[in-house]
Amino acid sequence: MKKYGVSIVLFLMTSGLFAQKEGWTSLFDGKTLNGWKELAGTAQYTVENGAIVGAGVAGSGNSFLVTDKEFGDFVLEMDVKIDDTSSNSGIQLRSHYDPAGHEEKGLVFGCQYEIDPSSRRWTGGIYDEGRRGWLYPVSLNHSVQSAFKVGQWNHLRVECIGSSIRTWVDGLATAFVVDTIDTRGFIGLQVHAISSPDQAGKKVYFKNIRIRTTDFQPGFFPPGVYVVDNIPNTLTDYEKKSGWRLLFDGSTSKGWVGAYQKTFPDHGWKIDTGVLTVLAGTGEMSTNGGDIITTREYKAFDLSFQFRLTPGANSGVKYFVTLQYEHTGNAGIGLEYQLLDDSLHPDAKLGRNGDRTLSSLYDLIPANKQHRFLRPIGEWNTGRIIVYPDNHVEHYLNGIKVLEYERGSGEFRALVAMSKYKIYPNFGEAPEGHILLQDHGNEVSFRSIKIREL
Repeated sequence: MKKYGVSIVLFLMTSGLFAQKEGWTSLFDGKTLNGWKELAGTAQYTVENGAIVGAGVAGSGNSFLVTDKEFGDFVLEMDVKIDDTSSNSGIQLRSHYDPAGHEEKGLVFGCQYEIDPSSRRWTGGIYDEGRRGWLYPVSLNHSVQSAFKVGQWNHLRVECIGSSIRTWVDGLATAFVVDTIDTRGFIGLQVHAISSPDQAGKKVYFKNIRIRTTDFQPGFFPPGVYVVDNIPNTLTDYEKKSGWRLLFDGSTSKGWVGAYQKTFPDHGWKIDTGVLTVLAGTGEMSTNGGDIITTREYKAFDLSFQFRLTPGANSGVKYFVTLQYEHTGNAGIGLEYQLLDDSLHPDAKLGRNGDRTLSSLYDLIPANKQHRFLRPIGEWNTGRIIVYPDNHVEHYLNGIKVLEYERGSGEFRALVAMSKYKIYPNFGEAPEGHILLQDHGNEVSFRSIKIREL
């Protein structure tokens, strides 16, 4: 038995019998496409050497090979290979089909495990195909961006359990989204649309596709991976264990006071249905309810917040606010993540090189934004500020890093010397400070404000 033990185990694993014994079910027998159907585009799906092979076709939109069955909670694993970096692919999760969508060409929509062999390296990210766009770009977890290897078989895993979607690439924890829109749907294998004729015939390979729908054994997720939580003002148990806490509980002003005040403002701000809103005033700084600040001060931290602008609005999230400077009126002074309607507010055209636009380090460093990652005015956007213990700072907007700098560096001080902040000694270099939400006289709303000290 010892002589043949390894061979027997390998046979059982490749035949699927070993997986079934562990509670797994094979979704592909290695020979036929039974249990699958093609939707939307015209890409070609065949079976070669025990793998499903999808090949791009010129002129086709996104194509999908989807399961006949729908699934609710599951753990899905498979091996995937792409030989070329010019296109990408994906795995649809709990997805759906609208035959009248996409100008009656058929529209597949739902969350997708991204397979991205390009230089962007976002494999394992979560994209909402045909609907909301990117939910979790892997720029949010850049340490694992090199996990996927082009031209090699890669082992991919995804867990859809309850409202949580978690992904792995070759055993590395990659993305974590909490979302309640879809509770069940089909699984699909994507061949991406062809953007140029020379991409026709490019292939993506899938094999060893297996699923588990009961007796889940959650995979290991190390502490500290950022979570995109689409349930407002909540934290997962995983986030709590990683050190995250809410700065706004969704119903009270606990933890906040007016700048230069001992209590929360009695006018100019409201809390309603889980949203903290600064109300419209005269359009000037701190002339209505005034700025509000955290009662605590922070040194190194990861701060995440959702914000919603009204047309023409101006506001900001400030950090390292000390309230010690003179000549400030009622405004708190600190480093500012700018919140602005760039298209309507005149401040967008002031400053230098766009350094007063949305998500910029106000009056110091412009944000490098891509239009496709912006949510329209009136919809919720997500900002993020990371201050590392070594004073390296990063700004993010909707999961994309838009700027970075070194607080207190020579370059930083040179920028301050050219800015409106040059009158404040050692501006932006306090060892710790408050977080501030700005009253700039326009209506702006906040929710899901959370922080993790580093």
